[in-house]
Amino acid sequence: MKIHKQNISIKSKSQIEFVDITDQVEEVIHNSGIREGQVLVYSPHTTASIVVNHNEPMLIQDFMRVLYRLVPATDSYSHDLFELNRASSSDGRSNGHSHTKSILLGISETIPIEKGKLLLTEKQSIFLAEMDGSRTRDIIIQVIGL
Repeated sequence: MKIHKQNISIKSKSQIEFVDITDQVEEVIHNSGIREGQVLVYSPHTTASIVVNHNEPMLIQDFMRVLYRLVPATDSYSHDLFELNRASSSDGRSNGHSHTKSILLGISETIPIEKGKLLLTEKQSIFLAEMDGSRTRDIIIQVIGL
């Protein structure tokens, strides 16, 4: 059994954004030399998620619209008061809504690898789902197998 870990950095441009990272994950798998196993794609952030879905622009707009509707940025979030009132350093963002959106989507995905390739269908892509952009995010990719 072999384990290969690599970080990638992704720069988001807007507050909510779905960034397709499938090609970067495939490159890490290729570099690992692992042909059979699985890959874990993990976001060590509390306001960014990892999801698998269809990379179709109108569908991505639908995802964002639903997230805005379910968790509006204009609602009052206790976390925002906590961040603004605490003595430690804060970047000043009111981002309770970003944490809440992220918890709905999750922070990781595990995808099987067969013959050195992701077992995704032609309609599936791996996304970093940014909920509090624009930011640079480090994503951890861990490939496990033979």
